[in-house]
Amino acid sequence: MQSNAAFQEAVQFAIDHESTWDREVSGVWGVHLQDPPPWNRLFGPVHDRGPVSGTVLVDGKTVASWGEPKRSDLTFSVAKTYLALLAGVAHDRGLLPDVNEPVGKRVPGIGFDSGNNALVTWEHLLQQTSEWEGELFGIPDQADRYRAVTFGKAPDGRKGDARPLQKPGTYWEYNDVRINQLSLALLHLFQRPLPEVFGESIMGPVGAGNPWQWVGYDNAWVEVAGRRVQSVPGGTHWGGGLSISAEDQAKVGQMMLNEGRVGDTQVISREWIQRMQQPCDLAPYYGYLIWLNHQRKVFPSVPESSYFAIGAGSSFTWIEPERRMVAIVRWLNSEYADGLFGRILKAVDSLD
Repeated sequence: MQSNAAFQEAVQFAIDHESTWDREVSGVWGVHLQDPPPWNRLFGPVHDRGPVSGTVLVDGKTVASWGEPKRSDLTFSVAKTYLALLAGVAHDRGLLPDVNEPVGKRVPGIGFDSGNNALVTWEHLLQQTSEWEGELFGIPDQADRYRAVTFGKAPDGRKGDARPLQKPGTYWEYNDVRINQLSLALLHLFQRPLPEVFGESIMGPVGAGNPWQWVGYDNAWVEVAGRRVQSVPGGTHWGGGLSISAEDQAKVGQMMLNEGRVGDTQVISREWIQRMQQPCDLAPYYGYLIWLNHQRKVFPSVPESSYFAIGAGSSFTWIEPERRMVAIVRWLNSEYADGLFGRILKAVDSLD
């Protein structure tokens, strides 16, 4: 479905610049080759991917769609944004009343009880400034120290080396072990598997209609409220993660665009959705597990008001408040993301 020639051009541009990843799972599919051994392997399942796909909504209505938008595919680090939404659910329910409270005060016994870890707050985890130290499900936080990410400031060391840790809240680092520690903390906060909470509190209310799943590493099983449950990762680094369709991602994005509302239902409080978009002092291009187009440095072709959930592969949720637009793009070669977004923006602006 394309509304006009400008959309046809944008969609063709996406199709012409599909991700270079194999469509079928191969020996290194999803593995971070820069990870030092023995962490340069999968700890959980992955599955084959679909073609380059996407959908664009304006005012909640689909104006363009391509590929296989109903196919549930791995989202990689887009799942981080969904963890931030679940933190908002916890906040709204009174389970997480103060983001500046040390995590260990509310969920003791899971790695936040001593040393610098006892100073780590929920906000530190949500902004990736926690400097949490430890090992989770066989992977130490050191495996992701000195990690370089496309939109962040380049580190001054080699990935996986023992970077000296700073006081929590004073150093920004994109670190998936610490994200998975946040997920574990939320699991203990809810006392229920996060996929259950995600399904009932977000996917149900937004009207998700395609199969989805959120799975953890093979060894990520813990005891919670008398049940043996799997803790899920905030991505697919080391495997596992969230598989969801582009159409359903667009519905989640539309809820965020509407400041937490779906119709007459306030799914997540407006206050929390706004808080997610507040720039981190140490990394103004980052909020609560979302990317902000600060000074248009993330994507120069789109407005500064835009914000994004971004995963490897590449997987993009683009929310543009000024245009009342949500765009989902899956399996694009990330080198061409800004070019595609500029074309989508031009197409949206050409609508009557």
